[in-house]
Amino acid sequence: MKQVEITAEIIQLTRLGLVNCYLVREDDGVTLIDTMISGSAGVILDAAQALNRRLRRIALTHVHGDHVGSLDGLANALAGIEVAVGRRESRLLQRDFQTEPDEPHRKIRGSFPRVKTIPSVLLNDGEMYGSLRVVASPGHTPGHIAFFDVRSGTLIAGDALVTVGGLRVSGDASAAFPIINWATWHKPTAVASARRLLELQPKTIAVGHGKPITQNASAALQRAIRHAE
Repeated sequence: MKQVEITAEIIQLTRLGLVNCYLVREDDGVTLIDTMISGSAGVILDAAQALNRRLRRIALTHVHGDHVGSLDGLANALAGIEVAVGRRESRLLQRDFQTEPDEPHRKIRGSFPRVKTIPSVLLNDGEMYGSLRVVASPGHTPGHIAFFDVRSGTLIAGDALVTVGGLRVSGDASAAFPIINWATWHKPTAVASARRLLELQPKTIAVGHGKPITQNASAALQRAIRHAE
């Protein structure tokens, strides 16, 4: 596993060179964003322990298998840990794949493993979760959310964006990583969400797959949106 400190508050953990999760330092401990693939619980727990802070909560950008793969393992190891997911996305965790009347009626795509852990917190757009602002960013999935760390201006975008082969919008990823396009529910919605993320003017962009963008992040996102359009 590779470990990179992106900011003073955020550490990126990477497995297989492609799959990321994030440890976010808070005053009361650590928030984990996403859980990577199955079998990652041990390395996540080791990384959190090395920070000498308690892992307090798990927040999910969305519930594809490479983001919730180790959720049950972590929940079993950390009895009673708080688990948060977007309110709309929680339906997918329950394996309800019906679109809502105001959503594009496209098949929801990607891998959705059966997860036993029941979230204890349902997140809504615009609210704060510790130091993280919840930002609705549907497109890759109908209920996808991103997290914006207001302390450093860092956007943890999940799979709303991808940086393998260059920063791109989900559904318009480089040929170096086409799988994220195959797993994207509705590209036009993903592009609209990217425009909304740009309004945050992030200083750093961290994603579910690929290296973080730490220089001229907002300009890079603007170029990615133009490419997708």
